[in-house]
Amino acid sequence: MCEYVPVAPQPRPDPVAYDPDLTPGLSAFMDLVERIPLRAHTILENREHFETIIPPMEAQVEGRAISWQNLVIPGPEGAPEIEITVVRPAGSHPAEDPPRPAVLSIHGGGYVLGTRFFATGDIIDLAERFGTVGVSVEYRLAPEHPAPAAAEDCYAALCWMADHAETLGIDPDRIVVSGASAGGGLTAAVALMARDRSGPHIAGQMVGCPMIDDRNDTVSSWQYDGIGAWDRNNNDTGWNAALGTDRGTSRVHPYQAPARATDLSRLPPAFLEVGSAEVFRDETVTYASRIWAAGGEAELHVWSGGYHGFSGFSPDATVSRAALAARDSWWQRILTR
Repeated sequence: MCEYVPVAPQPRPDPVAYDPDLTPGLSAFMDLVERIPLRAHTILENREHFETIIPPMEAQVEGRAISWQNLVIPGPEGAPEIEITVVRPAGSHPAEDPPRPAVLSIHGGGYVLGTRFFATGDIIDLAERFGTVGVSVEYRLAPEHPAPAAAEDCYAALCWMADHAETLGIDPDRIVVSGASAGGGLTAAVALMARDRSGPHIAGQMVGCPMIDDRNDTVSSWQYDGIGAWDRNNNDTGWNAALGTDRGTSRVHPYQAPARATDLSRLPPAFLEVGSAEVFRDETVTYASRIWAAGGEAELHVWSGGYHGFSGFSPDATVSRAALAARDSWWQRILTR
């Protein structure tokens, strides 16, 4: 199979230095998450490893003021059913309480790794702090299910949430879609789908360090070639699995790689965040700029010296606390509009 191979710039650009306060967390990330280099022949091995590092739901909710349940809902037309996990504040009563804001949470993993329980931590926190009802979706993974299968599953979950708003006790006008890395890419894809298909209203999109451009040819992608968390080689593996021989061609659809969208108008308000020292920096900045150019609403944060996923593995660093505070501010504003 021929693979899309971007041409490296000459000379290779020097990487942006990591914030020194973040380097212990980066080392922990590499040791725990990226112990096995992600290549086409190691995808299954990495999936097995991921299962050992994602805490079971019972451990995630221990001592937390939430309730949860696993459900199976219809998938896209002609596709399998979808497993989801619903999280809500403890003691909430959908039939009695005022409708609550809701969050569709989409896990990361380069389109090839992870489970919905990789994204339940966020909706547990949001349920406790903001009273939201959260849904985490078990979407299909590549290469067994090439793009846009994952995006279609996530969109089906969004439609199910809107269709069952009364049963869930949620306000269909206050559903936010949220994800990081591949989850950020799928969040952007779902927002495009909802707009194009006149689908459910999305109150906002939380687009964290998103994987949105299959071409992997930005300066930042070359700066982190063989360096740091989720380097350009991992990125190549994920995109090759998701798109196969279509990768890098004009056949790639925006629902597969949202950076390919030519029209970014009329999208939900977006919060975009990324580290300055990671592969996804430049495509995230470009995506935010194109939303603004189309007259849309985007709040962009580029965190100095931040590696991919830095706030999760270095939560006590000064830059991480600033990033978490900015995120909290956006959640507060978007959920109370």
